[in-house]
Amino acid sequence: MVVKFGLLGSLVVHDGTEPRPVTGPKVRVLLASLLLQANRTVSRDALKEALWGDAVPASADAALANHLTRLRRVLATADGGTDERLRTVAPGYQLIVHEGALDADAFETRVRAVRQAHQEEDWEAVRRETDLALCLWRGSPLADLAPFSETEAPALRVHQLAEARLQALEWSFDAELCLGRHHEAVAPLTTLAGEHPLREGFHRRLMLALHRSGRQAEAFSVFHRLRRNLVEELGTEPGSAVREAYAEVLAGEPAPRPRPRSASASARPPFQLPCEGDAFTGRAAEVAAVRALLGVRGEGSAGTGRTGPEQTGSGGDGGTGQGAGPGTGADTGTGTGFGGVGAVGGAGAASGPGGVGAVGGAGADGGPGSAPSRVRAVVISGMGGVGKTALAVHVAHRVREAFPDGALYADLRGYCVGGARTAHELLARFLSDLGVHQDALPEDTDDRALLFRSALAERRVLLVLDNARNAAHVAPLLPAGGDSAALITSRQLLADLPGSAKVPLSPLPESDQHALLAKLAGSARVRSEPEALADIMAACGGLPLALHIVGGRLASRPSWPLALLAKRLTPHQGRLDTLAMGNFDVRRTFAMSYVAMRDSDQPLEREAARAFRLLGRVWSAHAVTPQSAAALLDVTEARAAAVLDVLADAHLVLNPEPDRYQLHDLLGEYAAQRDEEDTEEERTTALLRLLSWYAAALAAATLAATRETQSPPPLDAETVKELSLPEFGDDDEAIRWTARELPAVRDALTLAGELGRSDIAWRLAVGLFGHASTHWWTGEWDACLEQAMRIARAHDDRLGQAWLHRRTAVAHGMAYRNEACLEHLRIALDLFTERGDLAAQASILGNMAAVYLQSEDSAQALVHAERSRDLYHEVGNTRGEALLLSRIADVRKLRGEPGLAAADYRRVIELVRGSGHGVFLATVLTNYGDVLRILGERDAAFASLAEALSIRLRMNDQGGTADCLVFTARAHHHFGEWEAARATWESCLELARRHNLAKQVDVCLEGLKHLAAQALRDER
Repeated sequence: MVVKFGLLGSLVVHDGTEPRPVTGPKVRVLLASLLLQANRTVSRDALKEALWGDAVPASADAALANHLTRLRRVLATADGGTDERLRTVAPGYQLIVHEGALDADAFETRVRAVRQAHQEEDWEAVRRETDLALCLWRGSPLADLAPFSETEAPALRVHQLAEARLQALEWSFDAELCLGRHHEAVAPLTTLAGEHPLREGFHRRLMLALHRSGRQAEAFSVFHRLRRNLVEELGTEPGSAVREAYAEVLAGEPAPRPRPRSASASARPPFQLPCEGDAFTGRAAEVAAVRALLGVRGEGSAGTGRTGPEQTGSGGDGGTGQGAGPGTGADTGTGTGFGGVGAVGGAGAASGPGGVGAVGGAGADGGPGSAPSRVRAVVISGMGGVGKTALAVHVAHRVREAFPDGALYADLRGYCVGGARTAHELLARFLSDLGVHQDALPEDTDDRALLFRSALAERRVLLVLDNARNAAHVAPLLPAGGDSAALITSRQLLADLPGSAKVPLSPLPESDQHALLAKLAGSARVRSEPEALADIMAACGGLPLALHIVGGRLASRPSWPLALLAKRLTPHQGRLDTLAMGNFDVRRTFAMSYVAMRDSDQPLEREAARAFRLLGRVWSAHAVTPQSAAALLDVTEARAAAVLDVLADAHLVLNPEPDRYQLHDLLGEYAAQRDEEDTEEERTTALLRLLSWYAAALAAATLAATRETQSPPPLDAETVKELSLPEFGDDDEAIRWTARELPAVRDALTLAGELGRSDIAWRLAVGLFGHASTHWWTGEWDACLEQAMRIARAHDDRLGQAWLHRRTAVAHGMAYRNEACLEHLRIALDLFTERGDLAAQASILGNMAAVYLQSEDSAQALVHAERSRDLYHEVGNTRGEALLLSRIADVRKLRGEPGLAAADYRRVIELVRGSGHGVFLATVLTNYGDVLRILGERDAAFASLAEALSIRLRMNDQGGTADCLVFTARAHHHFGEWEAARATWESCLELARRHNLAKQVDVCLEGLKHLAAQALRDER
């Protein structure tokens, strides 16, 4: 195990795999003191002075011993348990640091190499060695150890390191100027000259860079600014080197021709990257993230380090092209993936030399001249055809000069029919490419890997490892540290690959799809048929591979209208056949992932392949959760979660948010065609389990949303008991869950009808009651109830009809369709009376009371409310009694008995508050606020109405919000607050019109009419 230490930034100990924390400020100072004198003895007195300065306590010996013990533990942990690094050597202690293991020492070694190359005028070597030196910097040396770093000895060391860094930068700009890179040198030199206004070296080189870029006036300004600063600050004139540069500017001498590389320069390094196409589009965020993770600055970098060739080109330019050759299984395409990928790569401070650090985004350097953090490997993952190879090749071409010792490429063929390439054979090839003779190759794969890491140790090589099957496949091919890096593509996440950062890709957004097709088929052509273009993009599902095939077809058939191709791409009608052209074939690309999983020797992967087939055949349009998938697959929730994660890791399902998994549209169509092992009976049984799960889940949601104690009997009590159902904290959570699942519920209802399962169909429709309590105005519930009623009647399902009439009545009542509501309530009452269900009769009579109240028939309302209350009392339903107490309060209010009504409302509020039934509480609060208005209690009225409104808004209850605003506007009008009344009426009117709430629209218009009449009376 190679332990490394970092001083060029925050203090770091790295065990070769990950940073090891050094906690406690005294222990950190102690380690820094020993590192500054690495391999030399540091006396106990010197250590005490470092820890306590001039105020050494009487207990210093004991405290020092404790801090040393803690430090030994840290070092022993990093060393794999050995305890030989910190030695006791009279008169103090010695910290053993191996060669190259301290970044400050490694930096100075690199600077010496820069000096040697500068003397030999080997300008390429100067640039390369400077880059290697600057990559070691992570910030100011000992940045986290003030005030220790400000004491004499550490401060001197910090100054020496900083001066060496500046000198290396100056030499590197000599190389830039001698190689003719005058324009590129201007920007970073301008920044450095501003940061060091008295440093003549930066100003001299900036003058020359400006002059040789044709910017003589700016070069003169640099000289005069430097001279003024020197005279004012130091009382001295610029030195001879600056004056010579000034003379060159004055004379207008042309820039010297770039000097060739010296004879000592090494042979041309290997460059094996595949050719890049010319249609790469999008992926700007991912390109920036990968560049940052590889430690390469991009355009717009916030850093001010040396500008190198790696800064040319933006993150989002270029083309798509194919990555590897045809038939290799490598991806083709372009696009943009998930946002925020620049934050991958680890948290906290960057690690020491060769370690993995946090990445804050592309180009965000650590300070002047510092290099971004670099990770050992970057994994670009995604589903087949999403453009992983294209992105990797695109980035690799643009960072090649940041890896001057070469770029090695290999298609690992992890998903190819012919089998994957082995690390054993690839290591032989790579070692040969790096100059290791074949006769020197060990036979053992592990020994080859060791030799390969050794060959990379002093090089900056970029490895592009395409199409990896899993982490074990690629692990032997990775560098162990140093300055080389690997760019890996895989259909797997490779979450278990240590020392790697992940950049997942998703399908292209619409704008990039449009741009890609415009590049491939011509912008005028794609603009000519916007509707057909939209259909084509929808059919391709944002997959770059599919878009490339479509673009190729259009380009090769200029007479084809887009509408013709759009028709051929109709889902489930030969679309996958159309998405094939030569070696590009969407179906074959998907098959590589699926077949590898189906034929795996891992039982969980084979089970995942079955889940993939079932999802495609019975539920491809909708997301599943571990709970719903458990019902579909007939396994436990935990097992279903494991299966779904295997599919997500292989990018055979999308996982856009926690615990939700969905097939990509094209993958869903491919999965639907897989029927190798599952019988039709097995598929039907699985679908029925899923439909039954939805019925049970909706029943649970309605119970949480309404606290309704009466619900339909479950399909099968034992089956429901075994299902893993969602749990809801309150009514709002239950209603939001149902809203999200509503498209799935509608399809489930249709499928239940097609399978002849009326018992499931009507339970699904009835189960939407909770959602409808706040979303009745959308009309969704009415449509589902009507569809379920047709199914129930077709199967003579009397229980289903009873429940559907009961809930259809509620839907009519919410929409103020009072006569239709009463009609369905009477039918429901007869059906439940026929069944002898007293609780159902009580509920229906209570709803009748509510309808009569809406019709302002107080007598009938009271009769039905009292009958309902008596039945609730007979069956022992106290909650039902509370509900009916609210109904009786409504009757008292309607009869002009506000005092009695207010007392009843207060009692109901006491019973309901804290129960989690927000809709009921908001309704009672609204009615209570209106009664308080009548009683003249202004402040209490508005307080009650405001609480009701906040509940409605929180639950996104548009109809209830409109009701509450109506009562609030009336209250403002009642108390003579005309402007507030007008504003509230207008707000309510806008809401009612937006959501087609016809009743509230009429009420608002009437309210505004009365307000206008009031204003006219006031004017008179």
